[in-house]
Amino acid sequence: MLFYDSPNPAPNPRRVRIFAAEKGIELPSKEVSIIAREQKSDAYLKINPRGQTPSLETDDGAVITESVAICRYLEALHPDPPLFGTTALEIAQIDMWCRRVEMVLMAPVGAVWVHTHPYTAKIPGRMVEYGEANRPRVEEAFRFFDTSLKDSEFLAGDQFSMADILLLTTMDFAAFVGCGAPQDCAALAAWHETVSARPSASA
Repeated sequence: MLFYDSPNPAPNPRRVRIFAAEKGIELPSKEVSIIAREQKSDAYLKINPRGQTPSLETDDGAVITESVAICRYLEALHPDPPLFGTTALEIAQIDMWCRRVEMVLMAPVGAVWVHTHPYTAKIPGRMVEYGEANRPRVEEAFRFFDTSLKDSEFLAGDQFSMADILLLTTMDFAAFVGCGAPQDCAALAAWHETVSARPSASA
């Protein structure tokens, strides 16, 4: 296998690195520089036509893109410890929370990133007003997750899961973008401290 990676602050490759670290999986990797726009090179577009990282090339030459899809593939190969759940209820709940992180939080964070950050200034079609309009949605999302974590150690229940990986990487990316969590979100802050202390978080 070959994992096409990009360093922080890129949140999506980091998801896979954390997931692999939790599993104890050694992933041979090749760095793709977003700053140098290597993800848009002709060579990389043959691997992932969308020009995004991460991608995973399997031993038989198949290519998997999208971070959660890559993690599901790795989970199927290495089921222990389970990070997508084992029972029908666990699997459904983890998937529910993964979708909530993507749709409720990552979507507006992405809008702020693309439309307001200096690093994305050359992207065609930027609409700064639209990006700024998403900041209240980011704050609302963080407050939703803060409330959700008040009576739970982890996002999808009693065990660390893929949902926590998604929320951690999105929360850290939001801070980089300049739309971090409100300081009064105590439950979210406590959760963030706990999951950030896991060895995998530094992957």
